[in-house]
Amino acid sequence: MSIISSFFMAVFHFLVLAWATIHPDVNPNNHNVAIRRVATEVRVSYQQRKAAAHPVLASTRAADTGYWHTAGTRILDDRGNAVRIQGINWYGFETVRKVPGGLAVQDYRAILDTIQRSGFNTVRIPLSNDMVEHPVVPEAISFTSEHGAINQPLRGLNSLQILDRIIEQAGNIGLKVILDNHRSEAGDSAEGSGLWYSADYPESSWIADWQMLTHRYAGNTTVIGMDLRNEPHNANSGGACWSGCGSRDWHLAAQRGGNAVLAVNPRLIVFVEGTDAVNNDFYWWGGNLQGVRSAPVRLDIPNQLVYSAHDYGPNEYHQKWFDGATSASLENVWNRHWGYISREGIAPVWLGEFGTSNKTQDINSTTSGSAGQWFQSLVGYLGKNPDISWTSWALNGEDANGLLDSDYDAPSNPFKLAALNNLMRMPGSPSQPVNVQPIAPVYVQPSKPQYGNVQMAQVYRPHLPSSILRFDEENNQGTLSHQQQTLPTQHTKSAEADGF
Repeated sequence: MSIISSFFMAVFHFLVLAWATIHPDVNPNNHNVAIRRVATEVRVSYQQRKAAAHPVLASTRAADTGYWHTAGTRILDDRGNAVRIQGINWYGFETVRKVPGGLAVQDYRAILDTIQRSGFNTVRIPLSNDMVEHPVVPEAISFTSEHGAINQPLRGLNSLQILDRIIEQAGNIGLKVILDNHRSEAGDSAEGSGLWYSADYPESSWIADWQMLTHRYAGNTTVIGMDLRNEPHNANSGGACWSGCGSRDWHLAAQRGGNAVLAVNPRLIVFVEGTDAVNNDFYWWGGNLQGVRSAPVRLDIPNQLVYSAHDYGPNEYHQKWFDGATSASLENVWNRHWGYISREGIAPVWLGEFGTSNKTQDINSTTSGSAGQWFQSLVGYLGKNPDISWTSWALNGEDANGLLDSDYDAPSNPFKLAALNNLMRMPGSPSQPVNVQPIAPVYVQPSKPQYGNVQMAQVYRPHLPSSILRFDEENNQGTLSHQQQTLPTQHTKSAEADGF
């Protein structure tokens, strides 16, 4: 082979390698971090151009209230009217299935209609960086049922395109959407490290993916905001701390991520969750916002920041503050960790996740230390603090806390929906627990399609590693596995250090 031929063969191999590195359909995880960063930038640029050529139509069809912004502790629509996020979480895109739960048994439009008719105004949709960068044509979806065709507009679409159609339909019926960066790799629960990045998806990818999504839905007023990261945690063990911990400083990362989003669309709301521990006071993952008092998040665009907390009851883990609890003592816990931000006029607060099982006693009980007492007291607290927004965990019928049944066509327990409906009607609430009354279930056309080998998750716990949980089929709830009675450090210490 001549020298010239060898030279051109070398150039050819280089070009092939470069193509394999940067092409949007090639997984970058086999390359080093520097190459992955370049590949991410190229993919984002490609996807932005593609999105511009295929705009989502929700903003042109939906009769809605425009983009939202903040004033003091309130969220306002584009006409200046006060609005409250009263929503539900609908998860699945962040899992290895890369599609929301329920599409194997129900049409996505019927599910959204059920959300809307149940009184909710917002849907929080968890995503993963993996899903955003490597969408697939998912298998956990059906296109026929015993009643006919379902999900036909989704046939052949990949995960991102399905998200487009869900957002479009949500806008058509007046629902708002909040996108949530739930984790880096596709999977269940929060990121194991507690950080907002991983080796395969560094901070540069996290920011680039947020900018790509912001470009994709630019001008679409159905998407009102971005929940920058789900449940930062492990503050005292190598994960995300609130401030003063160098590269693990979450509040500074939230500033970088939030400003990157606002640089693309300055009218979006940036939602920033807490961590699990501040000054050795341990709380739920993402639920501790005590650091805001001394180190608030400062964005370049004013009036676009909302702080977000997550809160759960003793079914999640029996924290020390549930022992001998009263509604007043629970309110003290909530005020201390996140409620003070609203009550002291610092900024708006959104309770992005809270939930209880579908056992009636876990909804209605007033016994001290019970899940029912926690749920009743929290609903009452939200009723007395109407500036605090909320989204319940979760819609999914396969979840232990799921609002709908496994067919996604009716409430799993009407008492839970009744409690949330009562909360939606409250301009304020008395100090005593809400008197929950059952209401007529919200039904859509039932469907039981034949979906072959599609396997949906049986239970999903968003706050504790799956390795310490097992599913109790008889009682329909997750419990601590026999081999793992010792919880991760942050949860064990939260019970010991809080003092309630």
